[in-house]
Amino acid sequence: MSTQLESMRNHWWWRPGWSVGRRFYTWHLTFEGQEEVHRLAAQYRKALTPLGDVLTPVPDRWLHLTMQGIGFVEEVQEADVHAIVDAARPRLAAIPAFDAQIGPHAPDPEAVLLHVHPDGPVRAIRDAIRHAIGDVLPEVPENADGFTPHVSVAYSASDGPAAPLYQALDDTDLTPARARIASAELIVIHRDNQMYEWESFETVPLG
Repeated sequence: MSTQLESMRNHWWWRPGWSVGRRFYTWHLTFEGQEEVHRLAAQYRKALTPLGDVLTPVPDRWLHLTMQGIGFVEEVQEADVHAIVDAARPRLAAIPAFDAQIGPHAPDPEAVLLHVHPDGPVRAIRDAIRHAIGDVLPEVPENADGFTPHVSVAYSASDGPAAPLYQALDDTDLTPARARIASAELIVIHRDNQMYEWESFETVPLG
């Protein structure tokens, strides 16, 4: 990590609107069958094992690149969600599938984040999704600015010093992974178990 933080904070505090049992429509890029990404995540999990339960490593199944939310399930009409998917199809089909590098990691007080390069195509996917939402809903949630494409391989599960995290990662050879980005996935997500877990609603291919 090029810029070291002094402390970590617990990622799993309940953000406004969230509680046990609530479900949320959101778009992610996911990594099912992406062996290179899974290889890298496993290396991070191994490197972070000595830190014990101060971190929550992300299993392969739940690795993701957060893209764009729509809203809580009980607050969005399912017909509108289907309409958003339909509006997203031609927009996403206009974006070619591409390869991206996952890693190296970057400092964050609540997670171990891996940068994604190049970020231009990822931003193009998000812009396309935001336009699709705007075709259906009167307002697009979440800010257009401030988006930084990343993949989290672990979340901070407590407040405490960051130095042990830096030491664990600095002492390990962590070679970035290549991922093939060929679709965007609309999912129904929750965080009941101190992990982002979801069911797939629709997968929309890129061009």
